[in-house]
Amino acid sequence: MMSERAFEIEEVGEAKPVAKAPPLRAMVEAASSGHTPDYLDGFLKHKPEPAAADAPMDAPMDAPMNANVDLVEEIVAALRQIHDPEIPVNIYDLGLIYNVEVAGGHAVVTMTLTTPNCPVAESMPGEVEIRVCAVPGVQSCDVNLVWDPAWDPGKMSDEARLEMGML
Repeated sequence: MMSERAFEIEEVGEAKPVAKAPPLRAMVEAASSGHTPDYLDGFLKHKPEPAAADAPMDAPMDAPMNANVDLVEEIVAALRQIHDPEIPVNIYDLGLIYNVEVAGGHAVVTMTLTTPNCPVAESMPGEVEIRVCAVPGVQSCDVNLVWDPAWDPGKMSDEARLEMGML
């Protein structure tokens, strides 16, 4: 037997302001350094430069090699802005990123997750791809999700261990 529920309606002139969520630690750190990250900056404003048609993707290049090193560093900085939702550490220092390669504007990121049953197993590779493609100079990105070698806490950086209270 269903019982009747009583409810009241209250009319108000305006809603109370909702408290804002505290800023993400990465945003606070970026603001204190004078740089506010805009992940679409460069992605929407700049057109990608076409790759040289005569140079294969795996060909060694002398001058652009320094550019690739800088580009890899920028990609790593972008990856450090992505945090595991269950662990308060970025995915790079957590040891989830195994390799970053760049050739001719194409980035390849090899990564893993803490477990195959990770709740973000479907969304994390997509977020990595979006963040990497937002780095100026990256035209495309492939994210290879691997399970061998399996992730373990030994892959964490000292900074991540300190953040987790493991040091």
